[in-house]
Amino acid sequence: MPATALDLMDSLAIAEAVNREDAKIAAAINKVLPEIARAINTVADALRGGGKLGYFGAGTSGKIAILDATDCPQTFGIDESRIQSFIAGGDECIRASINGAEDSAELAVKDIETFDARPGDVVVSISASGNPAYAVAVLEEARRRGAQTVAVTSNPQAKFKPFADIFINPDIGAEIISGSSRMKSGTAQKMILNMISTGAMIRLGKTYENMMIDVNVSNQKLYTRAIEIINKITGVNSAAAEEALLAADKNVKKACVIAALNCTPDKAERLLTRNDGSLRKTLQQGKENA
Repeated sequence: MPATALDLMDSLAIAEAVNREDAKIAAAINKVLPEIARAINTVADALRGGGKLGYFGAGTSGKIAILDATDCPQTFGIDESRIQSFIAGGDECIRASINGAEDSAELAVKDIETFDARPGDVVVSISASGNPAYAVAVLEEARRRGAQTVAVTSNPQAKFKPFADIFINPDIGAEIISGSSRMKSGTAQKMILNMISTGAMIRLGKTYENMMIDVNVSNQKLYTRAIEIINKITGVNSAAAEEALLAADKNVKKACVIAALNCTPDKAERLLTRNDGSLRKTLQQGKENA
């Protein structure tokens, strides 16, 4: 049965049809990995230099932007002011739509002003079509202010393309529900933003191997995970790992240095600072000096 006959399908056939379309997304993104890598480097350089990352989108794209940005402080311990997200029409549009919000260049300029885009910052505009006035004006105003600009879209002829320093455009094909950009386009956007933010955090030394060493230890689950991370990286037992964690005021990275090098919290802080926050370099240097 053709995909256009969705209304004649039973539930299993609908799920299979949607799944067939979703399977095309990763392959499409594979073809734009070089552009994503450029975005990762651009964001990492900006954050390393004291700049900010701003995500901007309307509707589904704005909600995806919020999801990615708000997860970063908890996962990677980065200050929430460094990765910000904006949805056209403001936070009330997270749960309800405001007519015309995506068509307002004025709202875009206002959001860019709130973000305070300047040289050294990165602005990412996310839009399935890349045509709404909000999406276009975000990049136009950000570029005027000297910020680096990134566009994420499913449309190769997007109107905001001329204002993008990096243009990320996976060819995902038509949506199974015609025009419903909350589906494949939305999934592709989430995957791309995950790659950009996670890649930048890795480049900034916020992981050791595949472990979250800058995780914000804010609840019992993460407290337990922090002890497990320290144990795995340093080889000390759980009691010693917990002692180091408490001595480091729940800073996992610093606790790893304390436990591995048997040093004071102040010395651990100095060693990490000397190595630009890299736990791997700090531990390697400690072993070489032992």
